[in-house]
Amino acid sequence: MNRFRIIFLIIVISLISYFSLSFLRKYNSPENIEKRCTSKFEKDLKNAVSKSDEEWNLILDEADINFLECISFPQN
Repeated sequence: MNRFRIIFLIIVISLISYFSLSFLRKYNSPENIEKRCTSKFEKDLKNAVSKSDEEWNLILDEADINFLECISFPQN
């Protein structure tokens, strides 16, 4: 019985590790990063639809800066 628990524990830990790594690879793929950043950029622009030209330009600049920060990886 004790041997079964050890084997079961090893299998569970291995599966969790495998699925975690698989998720992180897919989540951090360039395509998915670009999709997430694009949707944030579009959300920022939707908030600025009925603004004046000056406010629109400021919001567009801020959204552009946020997009570029979002798309780049940390330099650690």
